[in-house]
Formats: sequence, C-alpha cells, structure tokens
Amino acid sequence: MRIGVLTAGGDCPGLNAVIRSVVHRALTGHDDEVIGFEDGFVGLLEGRFRPLDLNSVSGILARGGTILGSARLERARLREAADNADEMCAEYGIDVLIPIGGEGTLTAARMLSDAGMPVVGVPKTIDNDINGTDRTFGFDTAVTVATEAIDRLKTTAESHQRVMVVEVMGRHAGWIALEAGMAGGAHGICIPERPFEPSQLVAMVEERFARGKKFAVICVAEGAHPAKGSMDYGVGEIDKYGHERFAGIGATLAMELEERLGKEARPVILGHVQRGGVPTAYDRVLANRFGWHAVEAAHKGAFGHMTSLQGTTIGLVPLADAVTQLKTVPEERMEEAESVF
Repeated sequence: MRIGVLTAGGDCPGLNAVIRSVVHRALTGHDDEVIGFEDGFVGLLEGRFRPLDLNSVSGILARGGTILGSARLERARLREAADNADEMCAEYGIDVLIPIGGEGTLTAARMLSDAGMPVVGVPKTIDNDINGTDRTFGFDTAVTVATEAIDRLKTTAESHQRVMVVEVMGRHAGWIALEAGMAGGAHGICIPERPFEPSQLVAMVEERFARGKKFAVICVAEGAHPAKGSMDYGVGEIDKYGHERFAGIGATLAMELEERLGKEARPVILGHVQRGGVPTAYDRVLANRFGWHAVEAAHKGAFGHMTSLQGTTIGLVPLADAVTQLKTVPEERMEEAESVF
C-alpha cells in the first residue's frame, strides 16, 4: 500500500508524533510506502511531496510544529481538490490519504472522501472541539501552557494589586479557558458558549478586594463575548478561509474593567504560545496511538472515517459525524467550574 499523509490548518503540538507513528507502523508493520505532502492540501494540489522513511522521522517525536509544513486553503481550491480526487490518486499512486487536522481539514477530508478518494482522518486541534472524540492531541499541551501562565500571573497581579485578563485560544468552544481556568484557580472564566456580564466580573473583583484579596485573574477564551448591551464590543469580519476575525476580547475587557473598577487591569494574550513547542507526554502518547490506528484503518478499508478516543480506547467514527457540529462546553461543566471560583 502507498500511503499519503499531510498536515493542514494551524500547527499543533503532536503533529510530528502522528507522522512518525504512521511511518513506523506502515513501514515496519505492513511494508508500506509513505509519502508526505508539503504544506497541507496546497501540496496535494500542486504535487509537492517527498518520501518518508524511518530516517526522515527520526528524532521528531518531541518536536513541535510539523516537518511537512501546513497551510490553510481557500474554499474554492478545496472544491478544486475534490473535483480532481480520482486524478490525484492516480497521479500520485496513493491507495489512501491520511490528513491530520481540525474541523476545516476534516471537512475537506470528507469532501475528498465523498468524491471517491480513500481517506482516513486524524483529528487534531488544541481547542478540543472536534465532535466524536473525547480528546484531541494538542489540547493537553495548550491547557498546560495556559495553566502555567495563570500560575505565574497570579504572583505579579498580587504584587501590584491588579486585575489580569488572560486571553487563551478558543474561537467557538471554551475548553482551554475552562480547564486552564480551573487548573490555575482563575477567579473568573469566560467562554463562547455563555455570554458574560461585565457587571458580575466587577462585583467579583470588588468582593475580593473587600476581603483583602487585592488582585484577580480572569481567564477568557478569544471567542467569548459579553451579553448583548452590557458593553461595547465589535464583531469581527470573516476572512477568506471562512474564519471570524475576533476584535480582541482580552484587551477590550481589561479596559472595561479598569474603567468600571478604577483599578489597574492588564490584558495578557497568550496567542500562538499555546500551540507551539514541545507536546506533553499525554499528547505524544495520544498522537502515537492515532497514527497507529489510522494505518490499521487504512488496511481494513475503513475509509471515510477518522480515529477517535472513546474513553481509553481508540476507535473510528465517520467523518460526517465529526464535522456536522462542533463539540462545545456543556452547561454542567461550567457549573462545576463556578463552584470553585
């Protein structure tokens, strides 16, 4: 079997671990051939690929980023890829394509699968918002980075009697903000699933200061937004990839709190720090397992599916189920977090 593999969308800790696992399982377990397409679906469309052997993936287990490169692709070009699925399989001689990516990548994978290309997807996203899998690799690393930041910011906030607003990633799902906020002991958590009331945050900070706790740390997802009419906050435009550009809730909320409280409030935007660097042990293990099972699925002919963590077991779910809707934070999880504020 000749296997094609690519990484698409945003980079994520653990991508290289998946690539390495695919190559090892394919070559040593099945005597397959593996090629890697460069820069995601762009490389697939442009015919840019290279062979992957054991030497080419040596030493990459703990490396961040992706040795294959990644890029986003406009929707028109994704349709072009789907329209030419059969021709690309024949041209590259691949028997299966293993795309590793998030919701956008898996949507493209489903398009290719529907067009006739044999596809087995591997879900990745630091946001943990892919439906059909309990966890995605990269999420644990992002939460660990954000938690350490909150831990560190608490000491400087207390020293200077400040309110720190820590903005983490999470466009439409607040999993990182929820779990990092809980792990770091944040005094407030704001997520996209539940519009927040600035007045409640103000009341929380004032109550803390009244008790002699003259600082506060609030963890806010980038896609969080205030309740309608509660404060001025603009809506971002849609970029050419179909993603909303957010107006910067961290900075806006910090300014709002400083004005209402009459106390210093500072935004800290973690941004791409969360998705770069060395993956945690948990993410390395999960990435390895996903890669191994993707190759096994290919040999079983389980095309049109993606690997999935279900409890502690790796299974398969249809790509259609994975991309129908995002996995968002349920209300009961937010209630759990509120109990420890």
